[in-house]
Amino acid sequence: MEKIKVGIVGSAGYTGGELLRVLIYHPQVEIVFAQSASNSGNKIYDVHNDLFGDTELTFSSDICDDIDVLFLCVGHGDARKFLDANIIAEHVRIIDLSQDYRLRANTDYQHKQFVYGLPELNRDLIKTAHYIANPGCFATNIQLALLPLAGQGLLPDQIHINATTGSTGAGQKPGATTHFSWRNNNLSAYKSFEHQHLQEISESLDQLQNGFLPLSDKTLLDRAAEKINFVPQRGDFTRGIFSAIYVESDLSEDEAYKLYELYYAGHPFTHVSRANVDLKQVVNTNKSIIHLEKHGNKLLILNVTDNLLKGASGQAVQNMNLMFGLDERAGLQLKSVGF
Repeated sequence: MEKIKVGIVGSAGYTGGELLRVLIYHPQVEIVFAQSASNSGNKIYDVHNDLFGDTELTFSSDICDDIDVLFLCVGHGDARKFLDANIIAEHVRIIDLSQDYRLRANTDYQHKQFVYGLPELNRDLIKTAHYIANPGCFATNIQLALLPLAGQGLLPDQIHINATTGSTGAGQKPGATTHFSWRNNNLSAYKSFEHQHLQEISESLDQLQNGFLPLSDKTLLDRAAEKINFVPQRGDFTRGIFSAIYVESDLSEDEAYKLYELYYAGHPFTHVSRANVDLKQVVNTNKSIIHLEKHGNKLLILNVTDNLLKGASGQAVQNMNLMFGLDERAGLQLKSVGF
């Protein structure tokens, strides 16, 4: 098989850097260009210093059509602007890591539909898709924790979520709440009950459990917030998401484990652990590890995920592998940080 020719737009940011780290060593990929207008002409390792000795590729200011797939690693709102401003050849497949095309109302581009790229939900659709909307990091973690219940129509009216993310979840641009002296040895909540990822989470759950998302004249975010009580937190670590979710459930702990193990039996990156989980198990990997506990009538679901890999760039490569008929795991045999 000929190598897949790849172009990356916005390759100087965190998700662009992670994508380069994976694709440089992907056995079936040739990186044709890594675009960054502000770094044009500079070596990749001038920005992503850890790639010194791994590549001599330079950033470009332009794009070209001599590629098979285009990754958009740009800010939210900028992917749609980029596609409006540039003519992309019809044969080029697109994987967008922004939120611009994730929701059902925003999926149309060039008379084709973006497919929501969560393999554990839409694997067969992804295989035949031309355009992929890569899920958000919180959305990936939380959906993976809840999909098996939704698949059996077992989600109750109220879902309670506390989830903490590392500083890379805020992107590379510095801000008041990403500054080291503020973030270090600190913990804070933000966007409580109104985080934008609630919208894609609720649509995916409704896809499996028809009627989960209440019908009304309210906005999608307001309807999602009526059922999903989500408190996001900023952690004082660099990468990863740890979520603690609980719902009322009549399942016994063993029944819940069997349900989750069956749902994820054919998915190579999502694992169900009967031992407790911690964040270091998944950092620098494309894995998500779920642990369940039953406390009275409450089912506790813990999930750990790397926000930059399974929550962004690793999942984007997983989607590319599916689109081009490769082993889903190609290029993604990454190792955790351990201790």
